[in-house]
Amino acid sequence: MFDILKKTVITDNVIEYVLSAPKIAAKALPGQFILLRVDEEGERVPFTISDYDREKGTITLLIQTVGATTMQLAKMNEGDCLHDIVGPLGKATHLDADKILLVAGGIGVAVLYPQAKHLKSLGKKVVCVMGARNVSLLAYLKEMQEVCDTLYVTTDDGTYGEKGFVTNVVQRLFDQDKNAFELVFAVGPLPMMRAVCNVTKEIGVKTVVSMNPIMIDGTGMCGCCRLTVNGVTKYACVDGPEFDGHEVDFNEVINRNRYFVDIEKEHVCNLTGEVR
Repeated sequence: MFDILKKTVITDNVIEYVLSAPKIAAKALPGQFILLRVDEEGERVPFTISDYDREKGTITLLIQTVGATTMQLAKMNEGDCLHDIVGPLGKATHLDADKILLVAGGIGVAVLYPQAKHLKSLGKKVVCVMGARNVSLLAYLKEMQEVCDTLYVTTDDGTYGEKGFVTNVVQRLFDQDKNAFELVFAVGPLPMMRAVCNVTKEIGVKTVVSMNPIMIDGTGMCGCCRLTVNGVTKYACVDGPEFDGHEVDFNEVINRNRYFVDIEKEHVCNLTGEVR
């Protein structure tokens, strides 16, 4: 039974869920994810494990309400039970460097928060750039402030921190010192990760990205999460979710995701009864 133990509204459309999942919590590592179904007829949707507690047997998910399944989740409350969860899936994060820059866009902070805590536990200096469209969408801000040695915050509209994009800060940090970081780990919307990779590729700094495309079975059998990395087909669920960002064909992934936009809108209309 995967009970919702705690539900916290972080921003207008971002909710944190603490779930009872002892077996998953016992094995989870930073960077891994789960697949869940709300009910027996529900779709299988991947979500990054943003935190876990082995002693309490819980996992934490930070979920943005953007589609049918997340809308169903938003209606659930503490004490409700999810139909099933599979995990932990994917390979754990392995950042083999001492000077690492973490970059989070929007809900991507759910991936970087456990990694920031892990790096801190290893005694490494934690430097992060995080951004969102506006202040209402800045999730885990307090948590990141507590764990980061240096935290840069941006918002597109300037409602908090520096006005602009995370790429502005990334570019500035390397302009100030081209050897400031050996590795960049970027997580967020596809266009944001692509933009960060465009900056770091020019500088020549390795950049790791976390890919979260559409998935179904989570075992590499269905092929829905395929992407092209360095000209070779890879599967995010078993080969990733993290890859060398300079080798990912972002345009291909973005175009594939757009194919399902109209289908998702129809699904939402069926769920809400709205007519578009």
